[in-house]
Amino acid sequence: MTGNPSEPVGNFTIDDDVRNEEVGKPQVLVDKRETAYAVRRKQSLRARYIFGFIFFTTNLLAWFFRDYGYKILHGLRREVARIGAGIFLLLQLISMLQFLAWCNSQWMPDPQSGRCLIFSGFFGLFLSTISYIASFSGIVLMYIMYAPHLSCIINIFSITWTAILVIIMMIVSLHSKVNNGLLSSGIMGLYIVFLCWSAIESEPQNEKCKTPKKMAENGDWTTIVCFLIALCAIVMATFSTGIDTRSFQFVKDEAQLEDDIPYRYEIFHFVFSMGAMYFAMLFISWELDHPTRKWSIDVGWASTWVKIINEWLAASIYLWKLISPVIMRDNAIHHEESMQNVHSLV
Repeated sequence: MTGNPSEPVGNFTIDDDVRNEEVGKPQVLVDKRETAYAVRRKQSLRARYIFGFIFFTTNLLAWFFRDYGYKILHGLRREVARIGAGIFLLLQLISMLQFLAWCNSQWMPDPQSGRCLIFSGFFGLFLSTISYIASFSGIVLMYIMYAPHLSCIINIFSITWTAILVIIMMIVSLHSKVNNGLLSSGIMGLYIVFLCWSAIESEPQNEKCKTPKKMAENGDWTTIVCFLIALCAIVMATFSTGIDTRSFQFVKDEAQLEDDIPYRYEIFHFVFSMGAMYFAMLFISWELDHPTRKWSIDVGWASTWVKIINEWLAASIYLWKLISPVIMRDNAIHHEESMQNVHSLV
């Protein structure tokens, strides 16, 4: 029968709309599958092109470095070692500043903290006194040993500038706005005096401003012992800097559990890689084109100036650490006063 909108099937009636919907379902599924297949095929072709380009680029770079890389990397790797050694010196300085902060918190506690100040205060005063006595005694000895006449301009300038830096750090730390005490400035003063002495000791042995030393051609037993002691000291400094990972973290509020490792692997290995570059620079005395003397370590004008610059940088960063809280506090007060004036005018 034509023209009927529905046909009876048993006791049920099937509408034409339902029949058309059921007939159209397989077609919709086929269309969806074709669309998904087309998308997958397109993604597969795109991935093939991308990986093919990466493979081609990798082979091209491998060929380039095989034939021409030595000429480029031969000089570059030495400069990278210098940069890594400089980064290690900076990391050592950060660790030193963290150590000074720890000394202040342990032996120069705040009177409002409620801690016992008798033993820690006396020990901090004793340690700061010893540090300043050793610092100024070292400066006097360096004048006697390394500046015997006025022609030793570099030594006189280095020692005098070191003495000025020690005095400046002492005055700034005792300023009423800073009020940091003498302990950290005394230890830092002793540290930069040591750096100054080490820099002068790194000058070549044939310099007339140094105390002459009788040394065998290949080094006597004292030279070898000093070399081994210096090597062990550098190893210990590298290890202590590597495990002091909290000094290099920006966020330090994370609670450390009992079973946690006291250092982070990535920082530890990064510091050791920088320390290895620093070792390499010490063995060649920071000179890339000149041979070094047997059983000598870190001797030469390049080593001398590296240590002098390291000393100046250490003193500058320490002074900035003392002054920066005062500057920020004054800026905050000035900003609050200006905001209050604006509100009062409104």
